[in-house]
Amino acid sequence: MARSGRLGLRRWPTGPGRLAARLGGAWVFIDPREGWRAWSLAEAQLRIWRGTEWQALPLDQLDGIGIGTAHDGTNRLAVVSPATLLTHDGAGHQLKINKAAEGDTASLLYQTNWSGRAEMGLAGNDDFSVKVSADGGTWAEALRINRSTGAAALLAGATVDGQAAYHRGNVVGSVGQSGGLPTGAVIETGSNANGRYLRLADGTQICWREAALSQSVAASSYAEVTWTYPAAFLSGTVPVPMVTCRSFNDAASRQNAARHLRAVCNGNSAVSSVVGAFNAHTAALDTRIDAVVSGRWF
Repeated sequence: MARSGRLGLRRWPTGPGRLAARLGGAWVFIDPREGWRAWSLAEAQLRIWRGTEWQALPLDQLDGIGIGTAHDGTNRLAVVSPATLLTHDGAGHQLKINKAAEGDTASLLYQTNWSGRAEMGLAGNDDFSVKVSADGGTWAEALRINRSTGAAALLAGATVDGQAAYHRGNVVGSVGQSGGLPTGAVIETGSNANGRYLRLADGTQICWREAALSQSVAASSYAEVTWTYPAAFLSGTVPVPMVTCRSFNDAASRQNAARHLRAVCNGNSAVSSVVGAFNAHTAALDTRIDAVVSGRWF
């Protein structure tokens, strides 16, 4: 090949860039045509004739590139390789995936035998999401991160070590257990005509009632009432009671109640207690008994 002096090679009398062949003891020169290719030994590069000189193959504005495979109109860059390396040029490195409009998709799609199994990115909107599929046709959105607030939503729920994670939506509800392990909410509350109760997932239960007894107790007399709990405790157990007496009239009555009323709790069972008050005063006192019992529901 007769090459240009600009490439640092010998200029041929007949001009640079022409092809030279030694035929029959004489040099024959051929003018290359546009698009002809030749291998340059000096640069170890494939060159193409562009009308005035042999140039390196252009790498811009290509229709596509296939490495180890063929590209197509959709996959204009196609690579068959055990791995693909993208590394820095002295500092950081970014991989940019850009879409034209919010309703388009910019994502990474993971496949098994050309069938989609997971996808993450901006799929049809500008919120970041992660989706999974068992068959490539039906998809479940597992994670969505709001573009404006950064709030993350676990749309299919979350588990920790195979157990459901608790959140604002399921902390309070109906508690349950199986083999001593919680199967429902963390906290359960309720009320009925017998008072209120609180159940915890660890088995603790607390029941209480204001004014379980509310009546006038005569001087030097005792009054009692059977209080059925708003929720039963574990059968065969006896919850721990706490009862207080108070008077619901004027200040003097309250002072007398503090001096002379004594609250008692007898006959406790898993479903009820007998709560009462003894009035040691010389006059009748209007009396209320507030009762609290704590124990276990399992």
